[in-house]
Amino acid sequence: MLAYGVIRLSDPDHGPGLAWTSGHIALIAGVLLFAAIFLGLLRLSKPTTSAARLSIQAATLLGLVGVVAVTAQGVIDLVVGFRADDRAGMDRFFESIQSHPGVMPAVYTVGPNLFFVGLLWLVIQLAVQRRIGVWRPVLVVLGTAAMAASLDLMPLGALLFCAALSPLGRNATAHPTRAELGEADGRWPRQPA
Repeated sequence: MLAYGVIRLSDPDHGPGLAWTSGHIALIAGVLLFAAIFLGLLRLSKPTTSAARLSIQAATLLGLVGVVAVTAQGVIDLVVGFRADDRAGMDRFFESIQSHPGVMPAVYTVGPNLFFVGLLWLVIQLAVQRRIGVWRPVLVVLGTAAMAASLDLMPLGALLFCAALSPLGRNATAHPTRAELGEADGRWPRQPA
């Protein structure tokens, strides 16, 4: 996402060409990596109730549906960029594609937003479970807000996502929760048996 955002800023015309193509390839690659991130966040979760388990699974599913929607949008953008000679031609192709019933909500409005809803829902649940710090969902909200405000802020949003997500694996395994250390059975800090 960071690469897409930077490449996008370098192309003020946002028309067909090398910047459009390479930017959208970077976007698709970055978004597809989030499929692994969503599954990794699911694995970090330690739900203690069936409702919590269903909630984390629903959040993961929403995020993955969002990945599919954003990927579809990126592929459409690539195809349009290859077929059009200029920005006006791209606009005509986009109008033609988006005129089909269901395409706008599935690929351009509702579907992509599920990516952000799923991601935020997952990190909030992990913070509630004390699997991650509370500051991580805050960074996800700030990153999402930056990207929603303007696609020109996508590099900032991507950096905020990186800050929120990059050390997760190391952090979650290096710092077990109090419950895992024995707080649940009243032995906090854990006493030798």
